[in-house]
Amino acid sequence: MTPVELSRTVLRAVRRAVDQGELRVAVPERVLVTVPGPGGCGDYATNVALQLARPAGQTPLRVAEILRPHLVGEDGVADVVVTGPGFINFSLRGAGTAALVEEILRLGARYGFSDRLSGQVVQLHCPHEVRAVVVMDVVARLLRSQAARVRTSCVASPEEGWVGVLGVRVDASGRPGAPAPLDVNVRPVPAPSDPLPLGRDAARWALLHPAAHDRPRIDGEHLVQREANPLFRVRYAHARTRALTRNATALGFTSEPGDPGSTRDARPPAAQPGTSALGFTSDPGDPGDPGPTPEAQAQAQALTSALADHPRILAASAEHRAPDRLARHLVTVADAALAFLPAVLPRGAEKPLAAHRARLALAEAAGAVLAGGLSLLGIDAPEHL
Repeated sequence: MTPVELSRTVLRAVRRAVDQGELRVAVPERVLVTVPGPGGCGDYATNVALQLARPAGQTPLRVAEILRPHLVGEDGVADVVVTGPGFINFSLRGAGTAALVEEILRLGARYGFSDRLSGQVVQLHCPHEVRAVVVMDVVARLLRSQAARVRTSCVASPEEGWVGVLGVRVDASGRPGAPAPLDVNVRPVPAPSDPLPLGRDAARWALLHPAAHDRPRIDGEHLVQREANPLFRVRYAHARTRALTRNATALGFTSEPGDPGSTRDARPPAAQPGTSALGFTSDPGDPGDPGPTPEAQAQAQALTSALADHPRILAASAEHRAPDRLARHLVTVADAALAFLPAVLPRGAEKPLAAHRARLALAEAAGAVLAGGLSLLGIDAPEHL
């Protein structure tokens, strides 16, 4: 069961509770399902009980208790637990990861796109400043990913370099006339210096990664290829996923969504003390050691959770006009992927198993999310790095 399917399941439960007179509320159009927060449990959680409590005239905990019987036993749902003030937590039956990976691989770069803003028309207007123009460009992309209709304008025509080097697009420029000028509604803290010398990818990242109220840092650190550079980690993680697909083809197997853990799989290599946590240098380990280890299972779960959270992040980034939320999320996905990727391929004389095919599929799903997110930011996702 994917997060989208689980959201529909929750909506059906609310509708049944309303039809049976247990709740007197308007059934919401959408329900947000995400990874459990602190104090939560299971695979996914929803705050729908908190959302419905006030209109229902009930406490969130009571609403959650009303909904729980309607959710227990649903296809794909193994357990439902209420925690905190009324959060509903779900544990899914075995195919949860496989279904999520299958959905991501099917949708590719469009994973996380939705029609939640369908019918909304948004006018974005920014000052004649390079960061404002780049942020507006990406906010428009995010809003369109949620099916909004967007028109962008700037108080003056963008500089030639902003268009040619940074690839920005503005629908109109100049101050509009009657009946009234537009309000400037995209106004991040301006860039302290010209970002064009960094080139398109590094310049865009430098302008987009900080929150709008933070002063961006424009320097050569965005160009260095090392772990301290988050842009490098994101692009490197994507390139690693593509390399794994090529390596697996050379070994004679392809990806297949499934359970990334198996008692027959060798454990992933552990990092040597003092070496890179990203797996640049690692210990070959003991190829006869059965696994997966709890650490390997935790790494797969962390990556799965980050991928499952991607639709929520896209929606929030669009709603709050905050490309930095997407940029930080891509760093989270990249770091989770880089910790997981050393476990993907067979090692030594080991033959490819179903778990290896499932791990490769999970890695490819991570690559698809990274590529799609970078594309929304207007940044290239390299096949080789």
